[in-house]
Amino acid sequence: MYLNLNPIAFSVGPIQVRWYGIFMALSILLGMIYFFREGKKRGVDEDDLYNIVLLVVIFGVIGARLMFVLANYPGWFINDPIQVLKIYEGGLAWHGGLLGGFLAGWWYTRRKNLNLFMLADLVVPGLSIGNILVRIGNIFNGEVLGRMTAFSFGRWPAQLVGSAIGLILLIRYFYVQEKDPPNGYQFWSFLFYYQLLRGIFEETVRENPLFIVKYINETWGFGFLTLTQWVTVPLLILFYYFMVRCKKGYYD
Repeated sequence: MYLNLNPIAFSVGPIQVRWYGIFMALSILLGMIYFFREGKKRGVDEDDLYNIVLLVVIFGVIGARLMFVLANYPGWFINDPIQVLKIYEGGLAWHGGLLGGFLAGWWYTRRKNLNLFMLADLVVPGLSIGNILVRIGNIFNGEVLGRMTAFSFGRWPAQLVGSAIGLILLIRYFYVQEKDPPNGYQFWSFLFYYQLLRGIFEETVRENPLFIVKYINETWGFGFLTLTQWVTVPLLILFYYFMVRCKKGYYD
């Protein structure tokens, strides 16, 4: 989907506020509200909740940006380092954000003797909402484009495919939550199904570079294999391993 929309929502003097940033900020806010509410119910100190959110957001964004630049424009680090800082223009890698945020949360919960996986479960709604809204922000930025097809609709709406995955996983979270799952299960199962759905659906129709095995069906607009699709199988094995451990109560 490429609509040639204005990525700038409004300006305050020389400062331009982009739709991408608005959607990202909104997803963080909604995720924080849920995290604080449920964390308090579980007896976690409010200061600890604030500190965790602050660290996870900061290092999540840093990790997401660094991973994106490293995978797509590594030359920026040397030739145009200022461009690396322009997060508001879009360009965040989901796996980098996950890794950065997770490591920050692991460090803090270990230091404070808190249950990492109990708290990790509470970030799933925020991650799902972020996937829904940030993909809409990608439409305004004219990025994360789908491949062209021979059909009347032309280009696959890859951004909306990504948003749909987030919506499905958000609904699933609250369905599973009614069954009182063990600590960590929501987090690791979210990662498992997200990676599975993204690898099968979003990456297949998204206009990403192909690696090693390169096949494109120009009629259907399908492409194999992207870097994300290559890492899907080992990641699924890793996430499933932790899902099994959660079911056995290792993190309760």
